[in-house]
Amino acid sequence: MSAVQWVGVFCGVLMPFFNIPLIARIVRRRSSEDMSLVWVVGVWICVLGMLPSSLRSPDLVLLVFGVANALFFTGVLLSVLYFHPSFRKRPK
Repeated sequence: MSAVQWVGVFCGVLMPFFNIPLIARIVRRRSSEDMSLVWVVGVWICVLGMLPSSLRSPDLVLLVFGVANALFFTGVLLSVLYFHPSFRKRPK
């Protein structure tokens, strides 16, 4: 494997980790009110739509990125939905 491919694999794994600060901020504030549900759900659908192609690709960089991105963005989706006011129980 060439150095360029190693850098690609490393960055393909690293990039989805930048979702962790977003998830942490949502959990710390206990709110995702400022997040667009349309955007989050739209991006998640696109990520999942690309995942089968990533899984079939002979390119290791695309495979690693596709799996890591699907896992971490699913975390974003779940935290946004859990803490969004539209889905929180309202007091009676």
